[in-house]
Amino acid sequence: MSFSTAISGLNAASADLNVKSNNIANVNTTGFKGSRAEFADVYAISAFGSSNTAIGNGVVLNNVAQQFTQGNLEFTDNSLDLGISGQGFFALAPNQNSGEVVYSRAGAFGINKDGYVVNGSGQFLRTFPVNPDGTVSSTALSSSSPLQLPSSSGTPAATTTVALATNLPSTATPLADATAIDPADPSTYTNSTSVTIFDSLGNQNIVTSYYKKTDAALNQWTVDVYIDEPSGGNAQTQLGVSKTLNFDPATGGTLSSSPTDQAYSIVALASGAAVPQVVTIDFVGSTQNSAAFTVNTLQQNGFTTGRLSGLDISDDGLVRATYTNGQSQPLGKIALANFANPQGLKQIGNTSWTETIDSGLVLSGEAGTGNFGLIQSGSLESSNVDLTKELVGLIISQRNFQANSKSIETQNAITQTIINLR
Repeated sequence: MSFSTAISGLNAASADLNVKSNNIANVNTTGFKGSRAEFADVYAISAFGSSNTAIGNGVVLNNVAQQFTQGNLEFTDNSLDLGISGQGFFALAPNQNSGEVVYSRAGAFGINKDGYVVNGSGQFLRTFPVNPDGTVSSTALSSSSPLQLPSSSGTPAATTTVALATNLPSTATPLADATAIDPADPSTYTNSTSVTIFDSLGNQNIVTSYYKKTDAALNQWTVDVYIDEPSGGNAQTQLGVSKTLNFDPATGGTLSSSPTDQAYSIVALASGAAVPQVVTIDFVGSTQNSAAFTVNTLQQNGFTTGRLSGLDISDDGLVRATYTNGQSQPLGKIALANFANPQGLKQIGNTSWTETIDSGLVLSGEAGTGNFGLIQSGSLESSNVDLTKELVGLIISQRNFQANSKSIETQNAITQTIINLR
């Protein structure tokens, strides 16, 4: 009996050594979760045995339980290095068209030859579909798909609105109203400012607004808008008709014209872009006071063609492609998964797990909602193994092994003594 009891102790100590050795071997493995050997005693008695005198029959390995505690986040310079701060797993697809899902905490991702975001094992990072404003349209894993970077450049957009607010000097000398504004003659206007707009092909065009003070008593100004001619050079073509701006001295010189905007139609462009291009210039916010001529607001909503310059991943997992023209496009939101019992997950290697009956059904969702943690771009979750603790545990397991070996040696000596009796 004592031989088998001691052997069970040797087996238990050996299993404990193996578990701790595996933890130590993976101390630098990204996303690795350490395991713990759990043991139970063997207590067997006959149906009529007395529990007061029964002796245990040794020990058995009851479970090797993974410990899903948070590992430290180590920051890197790669935006595709992702770490989860809190609960949750990345949802990965073994191949591009697979409906199977595996789960991992290791977030070292890169781009494959087809532009998909994958880990070192070639598993595809899955994302939820998003609307143009970045909101998720579905959080079901069945609706998620592998994340792919766009291969095309950023599409240009023609300018349709311009916000132009200026301060016009109240001390300016009025000019003869009968004299038309001539861009080539500075004496025919008081001030001017220009804005770059874009056509439907992303080409730049310069639009200039010329201001002329026409009536000091009425605080009245005239605005003419010109665009550079398609033929090039310094020639300009007037857009639309003159607009009169009236200012109210009782309110500090704020604009009192109604309406404050005007639509201008561009009918010829050298680039061959779509015409007519209607651009509405809004003068809201313009003032007339004693300050010098100042442009307070100058904004337009068009942009040129852009090239993909990088990825921006927010802490809620929204992935945006950023372009050199200042625009961005939402590509998807990283899918996170969680389980009622993570320790019931099945290990399949490469710091990945699969769902089992013991783990419970998968719960999917967005980072930062419910029990899901946040995603830290440019960081990796290191192994949660405490190396010092494991080294101390190795010594204890070694002592346990030696002690059980001593039990066999002692039992052997007793048995030998009995055999040698005469």
